[in-house]
Amino acid sequence: MMMDDPSPRRLEMHRLAAAGRLVIERLASTDASHATIERAAALLEQAARELDGEPKVRSYEGFAESANAGGNEPAHFDHSPIIGRANPLAPPLDLAVVDDKVVGRARFGSAYEGPPGAVHGGYVAAAFDELLGMAQSLGGKPGMTGTLTIRYRRPHPLHTEISFEAELVRVEGRKIFTTGRSYADGELRAEAEGIFISVDFSKIAELMARRDPT
Repeated sequence: MMMDDPSPRRLEMHRLAAAGRLVIERLASTDASHATIERAAALLEQAARELDGEPKVRSYEGFAESANAGGNEPAHFDHSPIIGRANPLAPPLDLAVVDDKVVGRARFGSAYEGPPGAVHGGYVAAAFDELLGMAQSLGGKPGMTGTLTIRYRRPHPLHTEISFEAELVRVEGRKIFTTGRSYADGELRAEAEGIFISVDFSKIAELMARRDPT
């Protein structure tokens, strides 16, 4: 997703998360010796201790999913498990709005493997949920996922750029209809349909207040 110019601290958060992704990638495919694993574990434990003494807060800008972006590219979603550049669990999936369509790309590493050499279908579904979530927000009254239907045509290869596209189809009352597709190596890999239900975002504010008490 396109971002505003990040602060030096955010850049370092992105760097730290990228290092975490690299560790996860190496760990998911390593055949290292016992001694190497022992040293690596000690280093990670030391890194965790570095963060232990720092303040812990979950109050970050925006929501952790682009379903509520409203087409606002500079919004911060650094902690999203799908698109968050400060979250080492995220691939991450990059999203942008181009000509009333949401386009995206991601490269899934070894930690996301399902069938041999292919991305686990659950991660593909999560990517579509995020993609269609951003598409439905373009209608101006964003909602939350009601149903998500995925048709898997072919496997999504690991370590290969996967491209995504989605659009808002129509709005019927509180229901927001979207469709999307994914491609790899120029071939259609999956199609998705999502129905989102517009919500009263005062309820979301209540959830935020419970999560982040002052």
